[in-house]
Amino acid sequence: MQPDSPKGPVERALMVLEVVAERGGASAKEIAHSLDLPLPTVYRIANSLVDSDYLVHIRAESRYELGTKLHQLGQSLHRQVGISRPVAREITRLHEDTSFAAYLTVLRGAELVIVYVVDSPECPRLPTMHFGFHDVPHSTAFGKILLAEQHVAGRELYLNRYGMRGLTANTITDRATLEDELRDVALRGVAWEREEFLAGWACAAVPVRDPHAGLIGAVAVSARPDRLTGQDATVEAKLRNVAGRVSRLLHGGHPR
Repeated sequence: MQPDSPKGPVERALMVLEVVAERGGASAKEIAHSLDLPLPTVYRIANSLVDSDYLVHIRAESRYELGTKLHQLGQSLHRQVGISRPVAREITRLHEDTSFAAYLTVLRGAELVIVYVVDSPECPRLPTMHFGFHDVPHSTAFGKILLAEQHVAGRELYLNRYGMRGLTANTITDRATLEDELRDVALRGVAWEREEFLAGWACAAVPVRDPHAGLIGAVAVSARPDRLTGQDATVEAKLRNVAGRVSRLLHGGHPR
């Protein structure tokens, strides 16, 4: 994890936390090597984080691990984006009804962020698609829902910032090709990705909207492409039904 440019103290502290989290604990030397920071700087940052309970120092092993303050922050985040039991049941029902992994994303700032996933050993979620995931929107079905919602100028700024890197042989990396697909997504109200995010997997998503038609989230499913072949109309109908019920639940109504 090499820095692209000099970082301020807050950014360096966050980078230290990320290294410790990724490694499941790390020594000061490991952190310094990973971040290309001087060892005295790492000790200063790490000890400050220990004093604030963001890290703990396991002296017997000369390593740092995550502290209790981060657990408290995590609980607060889950409460802020937490979903009600009826909404959770809708996503569970979607999984059970399709036998596909089912996802709910909500709009947080300018991102559609995964907040709930239901899967099973027979149809697991896509690797890396965990709570908080919102990356590479050009290659995910719910990401395309977000991009299709934006005006062309706003989408241009977004894609210029995040790029369109190729993840598989099927990832759309040409801007004009993506624009054509996003127009179709906006027109039909459903997005598909077929082995664009991860080879051997496909996904579909539809938007969840508020009473004024504003985008507030998306529901999605993923499965092996062969399990989705010929199922487009059925999958889209199930997603639309769930999205409608989730929308009503999120705004105090009752699903029919």
